[in-house]
Amino acid sequence: MKTLQATFLLFVFVPLMKSAPPIQQESLQFYEHDTDVAMGSLIQQDYEMQSKDIRKEGTNVSLDTSLRLQGDDSELNAAPTKDTNLPTCLLCVCLSGSVYCEEIDIEAVPPLPKETAYLYARFNKIKRIAVSDFADIPTLRRIDFSGNRIEEIEDGAFSKLLLLEELSLAENRLLKLPVLPPKLTTFNANQNRIKSRGIKANAFKKLTNLAYLYLGHNALESVPLNLPESLRILHLQYNNITTITDDTFCKSNNTRYIRTHMDEIRMEGNPILLAKHVNAFSCLRTLPVGTYY
Repeated sequence: MKTLQATFLLFVFVPLMKSAPPIQQESLQFYEHDTDVAMGSLIQQDYEMQSKDIRKEGTNVSLDTSLRLQGDDSELNAAPTKDTNLPTCLLCVCLSGSVYCEEIDIEAVPPLPKETAYLYARFNKIKRIAVSDFADIPTLRRIDFSGNRIEEIEDGAFSKLLLLEELSLAENRLLKLPVLPPKLTTFNANQNRIKSRGIKANAFKKLTNLAYLYLGHNALESVPLNLPESLRILHLQYNNITTITDDTFCKSNNTRYIRTHMDEIRMEGNPILLAKHVNAFSCLRTLPVGTYY
């Protein structure tokens, strides 16, 4: 009888034991690896990928800065300091020596990274330019402040910018011109409130590289004096100019003198009748644009 019971138990339980699912060994393999090593490998790969992306884009934001920003968003609110270009290059775009700070409502010139060559700060709310704004940035070649609210420029604000070639102060609220740097080739002060007394007699005389001068839509009563021989384009349209002399563009004591570089003079929109001043244009290759009759 005992033998029969043992046989019956074997017959019932052996099939059950064979049908039991195998142990999921694969799920245990994750815990057998060193998790610190695995995570370190992933972080290293991510670090190298970001390093390649940053070098490819050519930005001035350092890799450490990029990683810190991803790890802790609270650092975005850190107070700006003059010891780093981080605040400016987060607010603006810094790319290969150029700083783009356009339409971001800044009210002052931001601290610039050293070796900045091109600054674009158009359409903001800047009211004043100080000497300290560019005191440590002698590498600047182009500055564009178009479309701001600039009323005052400190004496000497641009005096140390010996490499500056292009300067735009168009669409501001200037009443007078600052002292301009010597290597300037293009100066744009269209659409301000400048009167003739706001331009010194020798303001342009020493600018021997100046080729493009834009002073349209101001309040000038006369053409600026001592315009350099290098000048090619002169815009004076829509001012209050009422008179010019034989020495404004030419030399009354030298009838053979020709302004060989001057290609264009715009004087339309002024109350002056140009036909009354024929001798004033005798040295020009083309007549100024304006009202003659």
